[in-house]
Amino acid sequence: MGKNSEFYKEKQKKLTITLRNLIKKLPPCAVDYIHSKELTTQTSTLVSYCYDLLTFFRFLKEANPSFKNKKIESFSYKQIESLSAEDIIEYQRYLALNTDEEDYHENGKKAIARKMAPLRGMFLYHFQHENIKKNPMILVPLPKLKKDKNIIRMSNYEVQAVMATVSGSGNQEKMSERQRKYLEKTRIRDTAILTLMLGTGIRVSECNGLDIDDVDLVVNTITIVRKGGGQDVLYFGREIHKALSDYIETERKLIDPVPGHEKALFFSLQGKRISVDSIENLVKKYSRIAVPSKKITPHKLRSTYGTALYRETGDIRLVADVLGHENINTTIDYYAAIEDEHKREAANAVDFNRKDT
Repeated sequence: MGKNSEFYKEKQKKLTITLRNLIKKLPPCAVDYIHSKELTTQTSTLVSYCYDLLTFFRFLKEANPSFKNKKIESFSYKQIESLSAEDIIEYQRYLALNTDEEDYHENGKKAIARKMAPLRGMFLYHFQHENIKKNPMILVPLPKLKKDKNIIRMSNYEVQAVMATVSGSGNQEKMSERQRKYLEKTRIRDTAILTLMLGTGIRVSECNGLDIDDVDLVVNTITIVRKGGGQDVLYFGREIHKALSDYIETERKLIDPVPGHEKALFFSLQGKRISVDSIENLVKKYSRIAVPSKKITPHKLRSTYGTALYRETGDIRLVADVLGHENINTTIDYYAAIEDEHKREAANAVDFNRKDT
């Protein structure tokens, strides 16, 4: 159950193996930095750091003639110390856009800032530990990110439209014959997934990791494993109770699980634990039909729930707790979204032409 389940143990084991394999490809300067973060950083985050650092060193090999024939794992402290701020800025330009056919990519400012974070951390770590005498990152400007208060979320009408599409009572004419046939096989499961995500704000990875033992239909709770690896218990209401009960007692019973997947709450038609990608695809599929004007993802379902919860309670700390935000500043975005709604309402609140009564 929860973080002690076989699913999460196996997931953590695979991440650890991936991390160790990536570390073997990195130079000592990068390895030392990654090791320094192991006690305070999630394994999944360290894996991302490794990929980003590998991208940087591969760029150096391609862009700098003096590193052309050098193996990545043999880069020395002296060589990274020799880099200038212009070398790093050139790397930022590479991240922003590369038009080579074999390595075409394009990144926005937010993605660039994220990919630069482990690089900044590595240089700062070695500068502070006096492994290098200068830190070129100090002279490299950070991408300017605008704070976007406009959280994309659904209105009550749009939520009802999505659920009507899943139930088969709306927008059927917009579905292909293949989609309609598939829906007949997964309608109850998909209803349960969307009702659960919209009614609790859980992340797609938290939904994917649920076991049947994590659901308590007596006290109406689910036990989930948060993004940071901690375990949490969430309560749910009658609508979610009914959706989960219907699924567990009908479609789920008809599944013949693949060995090793027996404990999963939500199954694919192949009898395996439903994947993160499959949940993302079903959310996008129904929302494209029901709410074509908005690009809805599982995270937007989370935003929809968070905003609605704050609107109903006005308690930002409650929203942060239920959504599992470690930093309440993350939750402030929901407050900002509601404040923006209030400002729009204020536009028509005052009418000096109206006669006093």
